[in-house]
Amino acid sequence: MSSMKRFFLFCSGIDQSILQQCPTDDNKYLGIGGTIFFTGVLAFFSSAYALYTVFDNWVAAATFGLVWGLMIFNLDRYIVSSMKSKGGFFGNFFMALPRIVLAVMLALVISKPLELKIFEKEINAEVLVMEQEKFKEQEDLIKERYAVQLASYQQTLEQLQTEITQRTATRDGNARAALQEADGSGGSNIRNMGPIYRAKQAAADQAQLELDATLARNLPLITETSQTIKALDEQVKTDITTMGRTAFGGLAARAEALSRLAVGSKAIKWASLFVMLLFVMVETSPILVKLISPRSPYDHLLAELEQQFELTAKEKMDLRSHEVLSRLREHTEVGLHQTRADIKIKKAEIDADLQRRLDALRKSGYLVE
Repeated sequence: MSSMKRFFLFCSGIDQSILQQCPTDDNKYLGIGGTIFFTGVLAFFSSAYALYTVFDNWVAAATFGLVWGLMIFNLDRYIVSSMKSKGGFFGNFFMALPRIVLAVMLALVISKPLELKIFEKEINAEVLVMEQEKFKEQEDLIKERYAVQLASYQQTLEQLQTEITQRTATRDGNARAALQEADGSGGSNIRNMGPIYRAKQAAADQAQLELDATLARNLPLITETSQTIKALDEQVKTDITTMGRTAFGGLAARAEALSRLAVGSKAIKWASLFVMLLFVMVETSPILVKLISPRSPYDHLLAELEQQFELTAKEKMDLRSHEVLSRLREHTEVGLHQTRADIKIKKAEIDADLQRRLDALRKSGYLVE
């Protein structure tokens, strides 16, 4: 038997000494062992890729991936080797049901990182979109932090400018009315510079004084407020520039990107589903093969050997139980006999002591027969 064949039979978890007596089962268990081995290999690549996205180091990823792959290999080997055909589909099915559930869970764990690798290019593009969205959210939070202050200063600036605009409009209106009164194009429509003109001109001059006072008061405030707004804008830009932008593309982010792609694209959704189902099928195939296969010569020999061990163990336990009971009975009888002998001896001693006392009393004359 070649070393590779022995290795795959070892992977299947069978007893090779029993299998040598039924060579017709070789191919069945070679296939099961190969499936278990390659499932472990896929688990290694899957976990190594997943851990690489976490550690960003191939040595650490390969080391932990190897440990994970060996664990999955050993677990699959145990799951398959612990299944023993007892005859009857439903009996075997209910016995295998917990193992099938466990195999499905393992398949889901193994398939997800490999799905991420298969759709890596699409995921990378989606991750960039998610990264920009995340940065945009952070920028909006920074802007929101200064929004109230900026709105307050902007409102103050608008009020100052509005007041100047209103004063200017009033001044211009009064000056226009005085000019129209002087040239006869408005007002009384009489060209003269009489009392009406002088009254309107006085109103225009008063409006100019009020405008000058407003300008003297508001322009410094406008300059100061504009500088404050500019400083706040610069602070916002500085905070955005110095904002910490950590790498966005870990395992959780890539899984979320794949989920978003599946929602937006039916092709990716179905492809991801079929990849997952493929791994479920691969992971559960050894169990299903043993479940649907009729009892083979290996199963009969194994059942016979296990029954022989069971009967031998039961026989030894029964013999040991009988020996213990015999010893207990013997010890009980010996103890009872010893107790009776001790009682008889003690009774004889009491009788002898009583007789001596009676004899002593007779000799002394205290006891007369």
